[in-house]
Amino acid sequence: MLRCIELGKNGLGSTYPNPMVGSVIVTNNTIIGEGFTSAYGGNHAEVNAINSVSDKSLLKSATIYVSLEPCSHYGKTPPCADLIIKNKIKKIVIGCFDPHEKVAGKGIQKLRDAGCDVEVQILEKECRTHHKRFLTFHEKKRPYIILKWAETLDGFIAPDKNLRKKNPEPFWITNKKSRQLVHQWRAEEHAILVGTNTVLEDNPKLDVRDWQGNSPIRIVIDNHLKITKVHNVFDGSVKTFVLNSIKESTNSNENIEFLKLDFKNNLAQEICSVLYLKNIVSLIVEGGAKTLQSFIDANLWDEARIFRGNNMFEKGLKAPKIKGNKHSEQKIKQDTLTTYRND
Repeated sequence: MLRCIELGKNGLGSTYPNPMVGSVIVTNNTIIGEGFTSAYGGNHAEVNAINSVSDKSLLKSATIYVSLEPCSHYGKTPPCADLIIKNKIKKIVIGCFDPHEKVAGKGIQKLRDAGCDVEVQILEKECRTHHKRFLTFHEKKRPYIILKWAETLDGFIAPDKNLRKKNPEPFWITNKKSRQLVHQWRAEEHAILVGTNTVLEDNPKLDVRDWQGNSPIRIVIDNHLKITKVHNVFDGSVKTFVLNSIKESTNSNENIEFLKLDFKNNLAQEICSVLYLKNIVSLIVEGGAKTLQSFIDANLWDEARIFRGNNMFEKGLKAPKIKGNKHSEQKIKQDTLTTYRND
C-alpha cells in the first residue's frame, strides 16, 4: 500500500478533478504490475496497473492493491471495478473509501457481489493523507485550501505605499530558491487565488515559469471590475475565473469566465461554494493580506505555508495572523519556511 501511495504521487497536479491513485498487482509475493492515474481523461491507476502485466494469465491468482476504492460508474473511462472482475482478480486490498456520490461503497459492493475477496481500510490514515485534496472536496464540499505568504522579520507582507509609488516593481521578501519552490507548489494545485490589490500592485502572472508542470487555474477577486486587460491575469494563457459582484459571463476566446458573488456574505465561504460548483479540488491562496485573513477568520483553510525573509520594511502592510498546529520548519538559504496544519 505504501508503494501505491508512492506511485500515486506521480499524478500530483495532472489528474484534477480526479484523485491521484496508485495501484500495485502482486502474485507469489512478487510485484507483476503497477500504475498510477493518468492525466485527466486518461486511464485510472487500476487500468494502467493491469495493462502493465505482461502475462495476463497471472491475474487470476493475483492480488491488486489500490489506494482508493475502485470506481463503479462510467465517466471519462469505464468502471475500474468492472475491469478487475473481467480479469478475474479475486483479491482486492483497498486503502480508503471513495466518498464521491457515484462511488461511496458501490465499487466495493460490486466487487463483493462478483465473488471477490475485498479488504478495506489498509493503511487508511496514510491513504487519507495522500488523498487529502480529493477527500476534502467531496466530504467538506469545498477545495483543499493552502494559504501561502511571505513576511519580513518585522512582520510585514508588503512595504509602505509611499515606497511603492517611488518603485512600482515587486518587493521580494524571499530568495530565488524559495520563489522556485512556490512555482513547484503552483504546479501541484488545481487553482490559485489572489485579491484585486495584489493584481493591481504586483501584476503577477501566477504561472509556473520557474518549474515544469501545468500552471493552475487563476482565480481573481475583483468586486468592482477594476482590473484591466493590460494585466497579466488576462493574457489568456490559462483558464481564469473573475469573482465579482457585477456580471456573470464567459469569454471563451480569452479563456476568462466572470462569476458573480454576493460580497455582503462571508466572502471566503462564498468563494468556496462557487469553486466547489466549478469542480476546483484544491486552491492555493497567495494574497493579499485581506484575502488571506478572510479565509483564516472563516476557519476555511487546511495548510498555511509561511516564509520569513531576512529583511525588514519597518512600516507597511502587516502580515495575517494565524493560529494552527506547527507541522514543520525548514531553512531555505536565509529564509525560514514554517508550515501549519488546521487539524
